[in-house]
Amino acid sequence: MKNVRALRALAVSLLVSALGGGCATEHSGAAMLSSWNDGPAKQAIVRFVGETTDKSSPKFVPEAERIATFDQDGTLWVEHPIYTQVVYCLDRVRTLPPEMKAAEPFKTVLSGDREAIAKLSLEDLEKIAGATLSGMTVEQFRDEVKQWLATAKHARWDKPYTQLTYQPMQEVLRYLRANGYRTYIVTGGGQDFVRVYADATYGIPPEQVVGTAGETKYGYDASGRPTLTKEPKLLLNDNYGGKAEGIHLMIGRRPVAAFGNTAGDQQMLEYTGAGAGARLMMLVLHDDATREYAYGPAAGLPDTKIGTFSQALYDEAKKHGWTVISMKKDWKRIFAFEQ
Repeated sequence: MKNVRALRALAVSLLVSALGGGCATEHSGAAMLSSWNDGPAKQAIVRFVGETTDKSSPKFVPEAERIATFDQDGTLWVEHPIYTQVVYCLDRVRTLPPEMKAAEPFKTVLSGDREAIAKLSLEDLEKIAGATLSGMTVEQFRDEVKQWLATAKHARWDKPYTQLTYQPMQEVLRYLRANGYRTYIVTGGGQDFVRVYADATYGIPPEQVVGTAGETKYGYDASGRPTLTKEPKLLLNDNYGGKAEGIHLMIGRRPVAAFGNTAGDQQMLEYTGAGAGARLMMLVLHDDATREYAYGPAAGLPDTKIGTFSQALYDEAKKHGWTVISMKKDWKRIFAFEQ
């Protein structure tokens, strides 16, 4: 009888372990962060999730308050040698009316002269953006972006831009969501542009994308159907301090975790860190020229105008205890298509 009871107890124990243990493994950092090396960055993520989701922990965060925000360009996907949305705008110049294409800066873009295009001023780029991102209904814009993304490819990898997301960061998104977090994109890129593909690419629905936004105008089409038309007027510049402002405007809660990679993300991390309780602030450092790109100029890396990670930002991260993620040291692989 004693042996029978022992066998029964063992069977129950094994069943409980299989059910409970299986669930824990599914949502554990070890299982879900498989593209990360076991270093300080991965440990910081796992420790943060454990502390904020354990009800017995003094750092427990109620599920309603579990907000994590992510910059996109350079944090979730490739931003070099130029931002994807800028490539889109340059490509769309050829669809403009003839009188516009004959004038500058559009004429330079259509010339195909890369050196001349690289020398375009910020004012020139603003003109190009204004002309190619407005003047159509929001539905027309969505369809145009979808069509472009279906065929456009990055010159280096010859792959669609939506395949150039960072696998380790995709794993962080899924890991956080599996543990009750809502994940938001907070980007300096165009809000309407990112909303087109965010759900399919990152599992983030359009209502959880906060970005630079232009005004829209309510009206009616020829059939009397209500429309929203994109206007060439800036409503929100979602960069630097604008990121914190955009979070307040669109989300209404202070994040408890924030991820970025440039000085334009600093205020978002500062705003996140100013809250009470457990906080996680992380910055991606592009230091792997072989598998991706190397640029800073923090830590002696090459300088860049795209995705600048300055030494001053690096020093701020160390000062405030933010975690700097090294692509080279912390990531086993960068893209899902890597063997």
